[in-house]
Amino acid sequence: MGAVLSWLVYPPVVDSSPGLDDLPEICIALIYMHLGPVDVCRLAGLSSSFSRAALADFVWESKLPSNYKFLVRKLFDETPERMSKKDVYSLFIRPIRFDAATKEIWLDKSTGKMCMAISWKGMRITGIDDRRYWSLLPCDQSRFHTIAYLQQVWWLEVSGELEFNFPVGSFGLFFRLQKGKPGKRHGKRVCNLDQVHGWEIKPVRFELYASNGLHAVSQWFVKQVGNWGYYHVGDFTVENPNSPIKVKYSMSQIDCTHTKGGLCVDSVIVCPSELKERLFEW
Repeated sequence: MGAVLSWLVYPPVVDSSPGLDDLPEICIALIYMHLGPVDVCRLAGLSSSFSRAALADFVWESKLPSNYKFLVRKLFDETPERMSKKDVYSLFIRPIRFDAATKEIWLDKSTGKMCMAISWKGMRITGIDDRRYWSLLPCDQSRFHTIAYLQQVWWLEVSGELEFNFPVGSFGLFFRLQKGKPGKRHGKRVCNLDQVHGWEIKPVRFELYASNGLHAVSQWFVKQVGNWGYYHVGDFTVENPNSPIKVKYSMSQIDCTHTKGGLCVDSVIVCPSELKERLFEW
């Protein structure tokens, strides 16, 4: 897929194929409007007409999220009006970190939809600085390369706030969690379950507030042992990409009748609601 998308940055010099160059470029470009970014890049290599048609601004603007001008200004300090839409899209081929590397944005390669990950470092975790309760572990299964590991507490509370200009649409917010301490032995991944306890007694409470008045509450038992799970907090909708929306989110288990431990906290994922079935692909 990387080789396909490299066309965005280094368009190939192609020889014309008999018949293909007879197609009007505007017709080819209109077909591109209904294809995903990867398919556009593949077809651009068929002939010079297909390649030129793939340079049209309206083709690539249809693949960009509706907040792309905000993203270009915030993340790259560039003026989007001075750039071709293909060049704008090429900025997002790879994930982009921001806010002291605690957040990451990427565009889904199939749909062009915007997704976001927020590291545990960008959240408030009660007792995170007390090594009796929490430890910080390197982890190659995290896109931020480190995770917060809960050894044991009576009171679990993790919360965060996000203010951002999201594109128009409905978005789901998920915590990425795992029971068990990840590690490696003889070069293979292992998971230590010695400290896992307390999660089967009561569920964890997840909550979301959005500045447009939306409020969601969900409760889940943390079940994934040795594998990462995505726990749905709630959804929020965006109607105006030019106005920031503030979202507060949290997870808590504050029943002090029992301790709990052996939990990994990696990140929060925000993605379009229609892509939630693809969370395990990222």
